[in-house]
Amino acid sequence: MGTWGTGPFDSDLAADFVDALEGLTHQQVIDVLERAFQRVIDSGERVDSGNEAEAVAAGALVASTLPDSPMVIDPDDGPSRPLPELPASLRASARLTLNRVLRDGSERATGWVDSADADQWRQEVRQILQALETPADH
Repeated sequence: MGTWGTGPFDSDLAADFVDALEGLTHQQVIDVLERAFQRVIDSGERVDSGNEAEAVAAGALVASTLPDSPMVIDPDDGPSRPLPELPASLRASARLTLNRVLRDGSERATGWVDSADADQWRQEVRQILQALETPADH
């Protein structure tokens, strides 16, 4: 797997995940996003780095669709077409998943060679989580 940065789309796995959304129907996009979250939620003690990369990318995509979201996806990183309106349940799944990704059982959280990169990656994930908060969560 190639990783070139700490952002949610800065790996081959994340880029492939986004590419896989191309040409899907509205419901298929929702299903793919939900499965990305579910694989992390259902994982055992240790969360696979590949599943994490996809889940973080999916979380960023969900956050970017929210009204007044600070999460802006670079057109080179995101799908070529805007995502459809997504159900509120995906926001909850994304938050649960990203909180799990930040825990100690996470390969990505502990797999960085440079501790500054690890800290930056955690900050990126926290920013996605913050964007996923509902106004009542503040």
